[in-house]
Amino acid sequence: MVRNFVIGLLTVAVVATGIWGFQEREEKQVLRVTAENNYQRAFHELAFHIDQIEDQLGATLAMNSRHQLTPALADVWRVVSLAQENIGQLPLSSVDLGKTEEFLFKLGRFSYRTSIRDLDADPLTDDEYSTLEKLYDYSKDIREEVRRSQAMMLANGDQWINIEEEMRASQEPIDNMVVHNLEVMNKSIQSYSETEWGAGLAAIDDLNGELKEALDGEPVSKEEAERLARQYLDVSQNTAVHVSETGNGLAYPAYTIVVDDPEHETNYYMDLSQNGGEPIWFLQDRQIEEQTIGLNEAVEIAEDYLEEHGKENMQLIESRQYDSIAMLEFVHLEDNVRVYTDLIRLEVALDDGDVLGYEAKSYLINHKDRNIPEPELTNEEARDRLNPRLEVMEDHLAVIENDLGEEVLCYEFYGVIEDETYRLFINAIDGTEEKVDRLNQSEPVYDFT
Repeated sequence: MVRNFVIGLLTVAVVATGIWGFQEREEKQVLRVTAENNYQRAFHELAFHIDQIEDQLGATLAMNSRHQLTPALADVWRVVSLAQENIGQLPLSSVDLGKTEEFLFKLGRFSYRTSIRDLDADPLTDDEYSTLEKLYDYSKDIREEVRRSQAMMLANGDQWINIEEEMRASQEPIDNMVVHNLEVMNKSIQSYSETEWGAGLAAIDDLNGELKEALDGEPVSKEEAERLARQYLDVSQNTAVHVSETGNGLAYPAYTIVVDDPEHETNYYMDLSQNGGEPIWFLQDRQIEEQTIGLNEAVEIAEDYLEEHGKENMQLIESRQYDSIAMLEFVHLEDNVRVYTDLIRLEVALDDGDVLGYEAKSYLINHKDRNIPEPELTNEEARDRLNPRLEVMEDHLAVIENDLGEEVLCYEFYGVIEDETYRLFINAIDGTEEKVDRLNQSEPVYDFT
């Protein structure tokens, strides 16, 4: 009797295990199919959008009127954004597509900035037409390789999910023609960096390139870099500091620094420029304990930190709390004018007041002596350009960078419409509404204890 019961129980268990295993396999298969469908959709959309980019760039070469050229370039910018999104959805993290992505980014910036320009008053130059011709040629190279990869996948029945698994499993470059074609595409447009992107568009260069030009101080040794890291992170002489050169991966020469923090059982990570010894960024990723200080005290800590390290006349423009971290943004104040391009971001832990994060690329690139003009409009005249529904709470003078990459003097207004807060910039010279930002509300603090 007992024997039969045990046999029956084991039989049920075996059957149940088999059903469970079958269901698990079915669910995994469904997930694989779903992932593959998403990859295929993104790839075919990428091919379609690359075709559109080539077609639109080709069409602009034959246009001669602002009425047609402006919307055509705006459409190029729109489609480039879609293509960038498609690339981000593909499992290509192990494939070097850096030049392709950078080319698409700069193409988008060039087409957008040109489309918003008054082409009647400031028409395309001969150099910019030459640029359009080069961009058209490069887009043909990209289209050809993407289409070749697409045709190869369809002919061979290749699946992205198999390519992804193969790349994950291999430490060496895999022998796959689809991946090879994409790498060829990336190499084929390396010379795009020699393209003349047009007068007045110097800011289109990537931040790393601009940073290399801005960091022109005296070279510092590894020993000096270690000393500076200790100073900026306020750690003792007994703390282990590891300094290494970043190599050729960055456009600017820098040291990568790892600093032990035994107290919090973690590390600080920092990039410090080899020229001038300026920290470009640093970050500590650790668990924040129970909050003991408020946002206002964190602001005071950040202000003292900036002043202590030579960043004077910095004014807070935004403060937010995310869980137990204060997220703060400061800009340089010159003659009572906020200079938004000279921006530094800091993160302060609200458990012990440590400065956890620091990012100063914009400040290092843009900070300089300026001759800020006097406004031609009065504050009242600028207010007349605002939405009448906006209830103004405060105002300032500010220098910002407009969509053409030019620094412009503005009146900055903070105001409220219903329950939403906005920041608006009105050009202090001609009254143009340069920029409108909807300000984020305070982040909620979640407690799952």
